[in-house]
Amino acid sequence: MALYLDLHVLQSVPFANLNRDELGIPKTVRYGDTDRTRVSSQAWKREIRHEVEEQLGEYAKRTRLVPAKVAAALTAEGWPEDLAAFAGEEVARSAGKDGLKVEDGHTSVLLYLPQQAINDLAAECAQHREALEKAFASAAKGKAGKKKPQAVLPTGRIAELLKGRTASIDLFGRMLAELPGGKVDGAVQVAHAFTTSGTDPQPDFFTAVDDWLPAEQTGSGHMQTAEYSAGVFYRFATVNVEDLLANIGGDMERARHLLTLFADAFVMSLPQAKKNSTAPHTIPDLVYGAVRSRRPISLAPAFEKPVRGGSQGLAAPSRKALAAYAEDVERLTGGKGRLAHGHAGVDETASEALGPQHTSYPELIETLVTQALAAKAAA
Repeated sequence: MALYLDLHVLQSVPFANLNRDELGIPKTVRYGDTDRTRVSSQAWKREIRHEVEEQLGEYAKRTRLVPAKVAAALTAEGWPEDLAAFAGEEVARSAGKDGLKVEDGHTSVLLYLPQQAINDLAAECAQHREALEKAFASAAKGKAGKKKPQAVLPTGRIAELLKGRTASIDLFGRMLAELPGGKVDGAVQVAHAFTTSGTDPQPDFFTAVDDWLPAEQTGSGHMQTAEYSAGVFYRFATVNVEDLLANIGGDMERARHLLTLFADAFVMSLPQAKKNSTAPHTIPDLVYGAVRSRRPISLAPAFEKPVRGGSQGLAAPSRKALAAYAEDVERLTGGKGRLAHGHAGVDETASEALGPQHTSYPELIETLVTQALAAKAAA
């Protein structure tokens, strides 16, 4: 049975620039014939991933610098720099049957691997130091010839280490076509966040004073204009529980832990761009979650018609619009596929369309995760 945990968030964000384009302007999307401020899923997923890793103490890194990092680890152990650099590049060349190309100390592809893998790869080099020294000496003398040199390190073991997984890789997936078996289908889908109303980015002209400017001189040391916006963001994510369980070998307790960590990180995270000059550290006004079979359902169409607030602001009308559309979804689908749902938020009065009301986000998350795994166990 297909099984999904859907999470919907409404969050009011004041003057900020959480995610900007190449010109420094807040990203936008035109939806419902209205320009909205947008935050890319990549920007939010990065914060979620880091929070999950911080909670677990289990880190993954996306990089092309594996050869350089392995070389640095070996140099720290007293290896000569030239031999360490050669060993680092051999790690890439020994990755699987065909190896990975190395260009100026960088792998030709972006790898996504456990941080601990660097130490493990360095340890593998240490075990084969003699072979590496011989290969390095031959390469220095130009004895390699025209044929592609054979891998010095055990290709299977190197590939195994490069294909290692962490919780964040199991959640978000990994593209690694160059190593058979390296691809991981992500269990998490995150939508781009967008404001429930139209927005118009505002320019902010600012100056920096030169504290040592002579008294007879006037002017500033620096002048610039930056753009910001504000609004209530609709955010949506869904976790394919079946895919997550497949990625972690069916371990239900680990699934419970990872689902809880992800949901909490999704609810509480915030991209950190421009944080020092805006400090936009709000929490959501409303979180609605649903456990579904068949397919996930986004409630983004609730805001295809932009919310207009007037003197009452935008947060309360946004919550009403979400609840109204959730009721429409329930009516149109006949409730089929919706196994459980619930919500928590700033409103004291419960919304029947959003299921049982919970007093806190942690309580809501714990209940939803328990219901999702109970549905899986009963399937």
